[in-house]
Amino acid sequence: MVLSHSYWPEHSPPQRRWFALTREFRRAGWEVDVVAPVAHYPNGRRNLPRREAGFAFTHQRGPHGETIRRVPYLRHLGTSSLARFIDQLFSAVMSVPVGLGGKKPNAIVATAPSLPTLATGYVLSKLRRVPFIVEMRDAWPDLARDARMVQGGVKSLVERAVEFVQQRADLVVTVTEGFADTLRDRGFPNVVTISNGLDLNAIPFLEPPAMERDVFRALYLGNHGKSQRLDILIRASALLGDAFQLTLVGHGTTRPQLVKLARELNAPVTFFPSLQGPEVVEKYREADTCIVSLRDDWKSFETTIPSKTYEVLAIGRHVTAIVRGEAERIIVEADGGDVVPANPESVAQLWRDLAADRTRLVSGSNGREWVRANADYVQLAVKYMETITQVVHPEIAIERERTS
Repeated sequence: MVLSHSYWPEHSPPQRRWFALTREFRRAGWEVDVVAPVAHYPNGRRNLPRREAGFAFTHQRGPHGETIRRVPYLRHLGTSSLARFIDQLFSAVMSVPVGLGGKKPNAIVATAPSLPTLATGYVLSKLRRVPFIVEMRDAWPDLARDARMVQGGVKSLVERAVEFVQQRADLVVTVTEGFADTLRDRGFPNVVTISNGLDLNAIPFLEPPAMERDVFRALYLGNHGKSQRLDILIRASALLGDAFQLTLVGHGTTRPQLVKLARELNAPVTFFPSLQGPEVVEKYREADTCIVSLRDDWKSFETTIPSKTYEVLAIGRHVTAIVRGEAERIIVEADGGDVVPANPESVAQLWRDLAADRTRLVSGSNGREWVRANADYVQLAVKYMETITQVVHPEIAIERERTS
């Protein structure tokens, strides 16, 4: 049983991860129950036909044959962090009775960053008496501390609540090795890393951009939030003028402020809403470089990897990487692009240099081959299934150690 605050037919990071993993689990003959709210991401309201979005307290068959058990949600303004948290809390509470329905699972996986979902997983694992696996897709509670999401005594309470659940889980899954090491240093021995990734067969490999172009084009696709500091990109583009074009695709809490900043600076920036499928590929095709970005003043981001990193590497575009720590290591190891400091002047200078020497934009297949070896969901799912099997049947792990 998988507990998630977002699933098909939505398009979100947890949806992309678990949709791919579930497909491989089903191919291996596993039964999968997904407990998730009626589809309402990212706008805080149902924006899909009811037949696809689902109905509260009913279940539907997913595209891979999985059972999706729907829970209710609270309509809210998608840009409000507080309203989104209250919605997640409400859905998490409603997930308890829904999760008690159906066949008893062998294990329960709860995926963060929706913190209320972790509590639901813990409660359901106790009620159903099955192993509990916590999946930390972000570095909680470190991220809350860096972001100052809560203050004072409440802050300590949130941190203690997250660590309470982590300590009592039968296994903690992280998506980066760095955060796994952090948790082990805190005394959590049962930690394994199963990174984010992608379905490589579904990602085309594009020819490099033309060697001659009048306008240099930079592209960012993804969340427009505080974590990304996209204002740096807008300020960099404002330094470059009309010979450069920055395209921002996506949504998030800071998008209105970013649109206002671009207008004030008269920056060459074009905004698009979230895109899927062929529209995304076309944006990649138009781009000279693609951006992955995380702010550099939050320590937790040293062990965080933007999920789009793998897609940009796989599709064959040069990466402008405004990252550090583990994400920086991946870009360098994959020879996928250039790592640049998080300030407008440095970003602008990199883009000037790339425009002057466009041979640097030819990334080749190195990035794609790195993804094939390290971040293809076909292989990641095999590791996940082996991990769950060892949690459910620890005698298998003991026997393997004895015979190895």
